[in-house]
Amino acid sequence: MNDTGHTMPRVTEDAEHMIAARRTLPSTRHSVTHKFSVGNYEGYLTVGLYEDGTPGEIFIKVAKEGSALSGMCQAFCRAFSIALQYGLSVEDAVVRFKGMRFEPMGRTNNPEIPECQSIVDYVARYLELHYGSKLKLHR
Repeated sequence: MNDTGHTMPRVTEDAEHMIAARRTLPSTRHSVTHKFSVGNYEGYLTVGLYEDGTPGEIFIKVAKEGSALSGMCQAFCRAFSIALQYGLSVEDAVVRFKGMRFEPMGRTNNPEIPECQSIVDYVARYLELHYGSKLKLHR
């Protein structure tokens, strides 16, 4: 019983097996770096890849180091990368982040994604375009 008087559920062996394991990337790995612009901002998206070519981490370099935009991009990338490493598929991540709307937004320099609603929207759409079919092949 816990402090509120409720009986705590027993953890079964099945529940113990449901705990996700982190799939780490190799120390030396391939990556793709893509230069982009959204509105008046330029940046670089780097996608770190597992041996099978699927994404395992992302990094965004944008604006000045230490700026609010740069910090938010770093926080987003860290959370996104950890989610990928614990088993969230790129397709599931794309569904959650595609279409998020906030500044900076607008025209891009990428003809495949001529406009976007935010840098997060741009990254989600880029990953969908370039890694969506690879993920379907590996399932």
